[in-house]
Order: sequence, then C-alpha cells, then structure tokens
Amino acid sequence: MLVGLSYAKALSLAINKPLVGVNHIQGHIAANYITYKELKPPFICVMMSGGNTQIINVKSYTEFEVLGKTRDDAIGEAFDKVARVVGLGYPGGPKVDKLAKEGQANIELPKTHFEGDTLDFSFSGIKTAVINLHHKNPEINKADLCASFQKNVTETLMENVKKAIERTGIKTVVLAGGVSANSYIRKEFLELENEAIKVYMPDLKLCTDNAAMIGSAGYYNFIEGRRDDLNLNAVPNLKL
Repeated sequence: MLVGLSYAKALSLAINKPLVGVNHIQGHIAANYITYKELKPPFICVMMSGGNTQIINVKSYTEFEVLGKTRDDAIGEAFDKVARVVGLGYPGGPKVDKLAKEGQANIELPKTHFEGDTLDFSFSGIKTAVINLHHKNPEINKADLCASFQKNVTETLMENVKKAIERTGIKTVVLAGGVSANSYIRKEFLELENEAIKVYMPDLKLCTDNAAMIGSAGYYNFIEGRRDDLNLNAVPNLKL
C-alpha cells in the first residue's frame, strides 16, 4: 500500500492532477457499478472477504452505515481455515466451493446467535466445530463437511440480511468482496428475487481485489468533491 500510495502521490504532483484516496471496502462495493450501470444507492451491501464481513446500508455513493459485522473471524478467513484443516490448501474459498459440489450438506454444525437486536456475526464457533470434527474423525467425508460448512455460513448471512431488509425497508441487496465469488452463496442469494428483492453481484473477475473497483470508487469520491493532499497515509485497518 505504501509503494502504491507513494507512486500515486508522485504522479499527482508530476502531472498536476488531484489525489483522491479510496477506502478498500468502498472499492469492493463500487465494483458493482462497473457490472451494473443502472445500479444506484440506496441498497443493502453484504461485504464478505478474507478480512471483513459486514452488512452495510449504502445510503449514497460515498455515505455508508454499517448495520452489522463479524465479532471475530471474517467469513473468508473461516473458509481458508476450514480448507487448511481438511487439506485443501490456500486460497481456501474456491477450493471449498469446488469440493462442496461433490458432497451433501448432511452434517449438523452450530450457529452463533447474539442476544438483542443485532446484525453482527461470529464465525469462530463453526470454524472450531469443523476443526474438532475433523480431528476426532479424520476419515470424515470432506466433501460433505465442506458442503455443510458452506450451507451453514450462507444461512447465517441470509438470516441477518433479511433482518436488515426488514429494518430498513430497502429491497435491493448487493454482494461484494472475494467471497461473493462463491457459487453456492451466489445461487442462494439469487433465491431472494423470489421474494421481490433485487439482487446484484459483481462479475467474478471483479470480486477479488482489483484496480478497476478502486478506480470506480475514486470516481464517485471525485465527483463528490473529495481531494486529498500529500499527507495522505495508508491505514491498514481503515474503517468504512
């Protein structure tokens, strides 16, 4: 990030063009504007990646309200850890997705529910449950285990998204982040369209980190009048 930011500053100074900073999460959301020219806020975004799992009320192109987030592991991190435990390697998300297609979601796994009116997530419990099951029974069907894990976390996502829709009255749902490339998650979220909820998801090539999404977010920041000076710094844990 520091190298890229330094290059951007130098280029901005050299060609006398404005410097516009972009929040990485905003970039993932903005990937959808490339795929869908007609998409406009407000909408509910399900942000899911290796480092983030959030439900976001996207009020405008540059205004966001986080309605819920993970309290421990991000969903992508849970996918990677499950993949490592069952011997699939890294990156775990695509490999779990592929193996799960060969199995049945017939293994019961726990879900974490919080008290009160919260849309927060927790994926550490199911991750630990998968690890313990595999350690106790190394011969367990790995395809079934992956399918069961994948179904469980998808149901958790959808439960909270439906609560967010009820809370806000917004019936447009947008997926974002690397985990939004998961074929099972994409298929299950499309089922929401049977309930008169419009669902958008970025092209597969735009789900993971890419320059186009940052350019898209930068464009909306620019037209909103945002400009940064040469004191702009890289913040690894920047909040939306």
